Amino acid sequence: MTTSPAERFDRNVQRRSARVLKQRVLDQQREAFGKALAWAAEHDAIEQAAARIVSARRRYLLGNGKSLGYASMLNADLSAGLSGVHLVDGANLRPLDVLGDIRQGDLLVAILMARYRRDTVAVAESYVAHGGELVLITDAEDAPLTAEASTRVVIGADTASYASSPTSVVLALHLLATLTIASSKGAGRRLHERDALAAELDLYVEPA
Repeated sequence: MTTSPAERFDRNVQRRSARVLKQRVLDQQREAFGKALAWAAEHDAIEQAAARIVSARRRYLLGNGKSLGYASMLNADLSAGLSGVHLVDGANLRPLDVLGDIRQGDLLVAILMARYRRDTVAVAESYVAHGGELVLITDAEDAPLTAEASTRVVIGADTASYASSPTSVVLALHLLATLTIASSKGAGRRLHERDALAAELDLYVEPA
């Protein structure tokens, strides 16, 4: 059973001094990051997911709530080296548009962290039901959508805070983007072209 931020606040945060709480969170994150590194080294789920993403024709990234932030970050990293990467954010691209145009070779990457958003589950289930392929990034083996996903990456996100920890999630997404881009034949050319365009448009301010 997942817990709400309010419940976690009452259990972990309330009535603790800032110094004690900070040390608890730091100690747990140090341990969690070590476990995440060991897990990533021993399991090939991220490699499998990267292979599915790089071989797809069109890649759609889905997440809601906090998971939309993770999906946006992965979208930015992947789109730098791959074409056909689309963030399903409900504004620039709506779930209905994606579900109405599923083609062979398309792939949906859903990021689903506790507490599990019903809208993410519903869209991903419908995507699979209509013939699409699903890669799932989640935080528990019994999370929703695990049965529907052809490939799944299960990472821990517990913390001594009122909110789920982003540490292991960001590590997994960073590895996933890195392995995917490294496997793409046209990624180097695309990255160089983007650098040239960024310089032409004078997008960035250099540090003093």
